[in-house]
Amino acid sequence: MKKMADVNEKIAEKVVEGYKKIEDSVVEGYKKVEKGAVSGFNKVTDKCVEKLFAKEGETVEEAKERLAGGKDDE
Repeated sequence: MKKMADVNEKIAEKVVEGYKKIEDSVVEGYKKVEKGAVSGFNKVTDKCVEKLFAKEGETVEEAKERLAGGKDDE
């Protein structure tokens, strides 16, 4: 019986090891997709602010700050 318990323990260890590898791969893939989506959204947002809301000579960051109410209109 001891031998069977040892074999079961080894099988359990391999299953857990395989699961952790799969889990790590899925999480890593999700993080890459999330980072890409956020980056794309920020690029689109910056372009919209630049074209629609920035005043002459104003940077995107300055326009965002002004729009957020952090800086008075000059």
